[in-house]
Amino acid sequence: MNHANIKSLKVSDNGRFLVHDDGTPFFWLGDTAWELFHKLTREEADLYLEQRAGLGFNVIQAVAISELEGLTVPNAYGRLPLLNNGDGMPDPTLPDLGSYDYWAHVDYIVEKAASLGLYIALLPTWGDKINLAWGKGPVIFDPDNAEAYGRWIGSRYKDLPNIIWVLGGDRTMTTRKHFEVVCRMARGLKEGDGGRHLMTYHPTGESSSSAQMHHETWLDFNMIQSSHSDGERHNHRFVVADYQLVPVKPTFDAEPCYEDHPRGFNPKNGYFDAADVRKAAYYAVFSGACGHTYGHHSIWSMCTEHGDTFIMTWKQALNRPGAVQMSYLRKLTESRPFLEMVSDLSLIGYNPEGSNYMTAARGSGYAMLYSPNGVGFKAVMGKIGGARVAASWFDPRSGQYTRIGEFPNEGEVSFLPPTSGRGEDWILVLDSEPERG
Repeated sequence: MNHANIKSLKVSDNGRFLVHDDGTPFFWLGDTAWELFHKLTREEADLYLEQRAGLGFNVIQAVAISELEGLTVPNAYGRLPLLNNGDGMPDPTLPDLGSYDYWAHVDYIVEKAASLGLYIALLPTWGDKINLAWGKGPVIFDPDNAEAYGRWIGSRYKDLPNIIWVLGGDRTMTTRKHFEVVCRMARGLKEGDGGRHLMTYHPTGESSSSAQMHHETWLDFNMIQSSHSDGERHNHRFVVADYQLVPVKPTFDAEPCYEDHPRGFNPKNGYFDAADVRKAAYYAVFSGACGHTYGHHSIWSMCTEHGDTFIMTWKQALNRPGAVQMSYLRKLTESRPFLEMVSDLSLIGYNPEGSNYMTAARGSGYAMLYSPNGVGFKAVMGKIGGARVAASWFDPRSGQYTRIGEFPNEGEVSFLPPTSGRGEDWILVLDSEPERG
């Protein structure tokens, strides 16, 4: 299959971003489809991937040995990933191979993704197979078979440029053995694929991979899971904390609140909506993240039934407002030199606490200030080049600009967004105006 539209990825020279192998910027816009390989047919996977590519997503996060009984419930074609050993346990050194086996189905989906320009952030296994903690497991990995399995799956996908390896899987590593399993699996992956792909770690909720793995040499960039607890979206705090670490590594929120997910995991609290999704996205990116991942509660699980926890099927969820609006985030950041972007709260004259907390970022010739509820604010000029700046409102719900006018690039200027209230978030975009001769 032709992979010409997929380039290998690497970390930027300044350690803050991901870039293609030719140095051009790569803004990670991901979607969580953890059960993609386990639950969907080829035709369903085609539908999902084509729809996501059409919306502008460029990374799909999925798990080879999945969370939801991935070792005991067969995939859509009746195949399991592993054979049992003499003890009757699924064995990571015994992949079940045969006529259109489980791994051939994974191959098909990864290749299909590549043909659409999509990268697969591929977890070799969900974390409950290493540290049960909760869920169904069973735990099947020890250091030796983890390295062997990593070497095997790494070798299998070494020639595909659209792979990004993700260790972990929503579990904390709490014992020396857990750490050894993860690090040995990482070693096996690097041996298997020759170190051709980037590697990271998916942590448990309300934490970053940096908490446990930042100084591991195999960890190329950090992942945050700000998660699904009720309350204010303050995922920017994780980004800011990671941004200050040495050695410098890119970071982003790989699992924020999912759209239509019960708040605090309890349907009685209501559900996260598109406003929550947008707020988490702009908070993170304008705080220094190298991209962002969207999630929908019915899509990560590929849900096909209704209930008070999953309130729609995965097909019904494909065009939810939050998903569509993520493409506007990508278009906005890519419309200016993204590799120049740095978080700069000094652009905000006064920054309130709580739900009206603002974030802001700039490059040499542009600045962006995010007001989550459309509350008025003062912008501090003189932070970007030029004697004057052109100001516009960017609507994150529609992706449309409304020009405001030109202003001297000095002092403080008051701005009042066009609308205000919950879900009426706005971005003020300032662009340097060229000098007039």
